[in-house]
Amino acid sequence: MGRGAQSLARVAVVVRAGAAPLWWLGLFGAAIGALVPGLTGRRIGLLAGAALFILALAATAVARRRRYAHFAKAATRAGRADILQDRRVTLRIRRRALRWWFVAAFVVAVGSSFALPGTVGLLIAGVGAGLWLKALWLGRLERDGEYLLWLRTDWLSGGAVGKAVKGFRTTGVAAGDAAPGGARRR
Repeated sequence: MGRGAQSLARVAVVVRAGAAPLWWLGLFGAAIGALVPGLTGRRIGLLAGAALFILALAATAVARRRRYAHFAKAATRAGRADILQDRRVTLRIRRRALRWWFVAAFVVAVGSSFALPGTVGLLIAGVGAGLWLKALWLGRLERDGEYLLWLRTDWLSGGAVGKAVKGFRTTGVAAGDAAPGGARRR
């Protein structure tokens, strides 16, 4: 990288990176849990899981929105020398960084099925769905403002709005290979 150049990753892609693995691992863990009768029985476990799914979806979708909105409002324009990271690369790096959390969540979902069948699996799936909804909200924010939100890749260790993040950068809507919201550009 040249002088003053920084690598930037899309904010919506960073948020969306954990959504699919959590969704599928949660559903798979809940399906395995539904096979085990458990201490409380399948019906109670799955009903509790459905309630936790809705709560986790809502909590994850609205968590830290004020911080995202503040960074979006105070975002500065990306420099000409800044390097925009590819969507696939961002997904691969974020998922690789979180892979042990995914494995631990799946193991807990399957292990807890002996007490409450399917409950933790549906909770994890709710978190995945909430992250997906948050990415859609970010996409709507980007479309309304007619810009794309980016952040420095060296700030990614704590997530898209972690303590290390000092602010976002913006580019025009045609930059990068991901559509607003982090989905693949068609």
